Amino acid sequence: MEINWIIIGIVAILLIVLILFMIKKNQKEKKKYTELLNNDFKKSEEDETDFDNVSER
Repeated sequence: MEINWIIIGIVAILLIVLILFMIKKNQKEKKKYTELLNNDFKKSEEDETDFDNVSER
């Protein structure tokens, strides 16, 4: 039985291309997710009550 090196080579190249594509796509998704987490927070309200300056009723 003879090994068909051409088909094995083509499959190996396709697998390498697929792996590189998945790594690149994962890096883009990771960057988007990181930006989302960094920008997804509630800013504290600047109109917080200052209890020292509240006038007594």
